[in-house]
This record gives sequence, C-alpha cells and structure tokens, in this order.
Amino acid sequence: MTTGDLRHFAHEDLPLIRQTLLDVHADAYADEMDDEFVQRFPWFVDYWGSSPSFSCVIGYDGAEPVGFAYGAPATPGREWWREHLPVPPADDSTFSVSELMVRPRWRKSGTAEQLHAALLQDRPEALAVLLVDPGHPKVQTRYEAWGYRRVGSRQPFADSPNFAVMLRDLRAPDAP
Repeated sequence: MTTGDLRHFAHEDLPLIRQTLLDVHADAYADEMDDEFVQRFPWFVDYWGSSPSFSCVIGYDGAEPVGFAYGAPATPGREWWREHLPVPPADDSTFSVSELMVRPRWRKSGTAEQLHAALLQDRPEALAVLLVDPGHPKVQTRYEAWGYRRVGSRQPFADSPNFAVMLRDLRAPDAP
C-alpha cells in the first residue's frame, strides 16, 4: 500500500464510511466475534464518530479497504493519561487514537504505520494517547517504536482488558 491509497474522513462522513469500518472490523476480529466486548464495536464507531472533531483515515488497495485509524481530541481533564502523570505537561492538549485496525491479508505490510502516521499528521494537539491490550506485547512494542511510552493501565469497561495507557509527544523533533 502507498500513501496515495489513504483517504481522510471527518464527522460528517460517518454515514458514508460506517459500514466500511464495521466490515474491516469483522474481518480483523473474525476469530473473536463471540467476545461481548468485540461485539460492541458498532457502539464505539458511533460514539467516536459523533464527535464533531472525529478524524478517520481508511487505507485502500484499489477499491478494497485494508484498514483504518480513527480518533478525536480528548475531553480536557478526562485524558486517559491524566491519572498516571503527577504533573501534567505544560501543553496537555491530547488526541485520542481510538482504533487502528488492519485486515489480516494486509498485516505486516507497513499499512498500520502508514494509517497511524496519516491520522496524526498535522494534528494541532501536543500529545497522542492510546490504549493497547497488554496481551498483545508485539503491538505494544510497535507503538513504543513509534514514540509512545507506557504511563499506566486503565480498564475503561468491566468487560474490557486492563489496557496499557500509551502516551506520545507529537511535537518532539524525532517523533515518527
């Protein structure tokens, strides 16, 4: 996949892309669809997509969607990292990366990194935050290679994993 295959979408585009997001998710999580937390993905799409500042990047191979990344600016004072840092950064504006998903056929192709970079490119916020399931240490290692650091743990829902909270400075001169 090349960067020419990346398309950017916003809040008002959700009705046009919602089914694409659900289809990619169904393929990416085909082996886990009996998990109740995984089954709630449509709710998460609607929740994040309802933000007026929702941002989404979908990657395509021809007409075929291969993956996506989406998120929105965090609500000030409710950032996922806040409870883990005793002193907040001077500029605590934060973009929450909610989802980064690639269909199995396109994994290990650099697609995830391209989607992630495109989502964060030109963001005005100082920080990016995401949650990663520590049951997937290779994923956490990938995020660390992209400039994130683990600052704590968070279980946002009773049926969700106790996620690792990962934080990245978007203004660092060496940020990927």
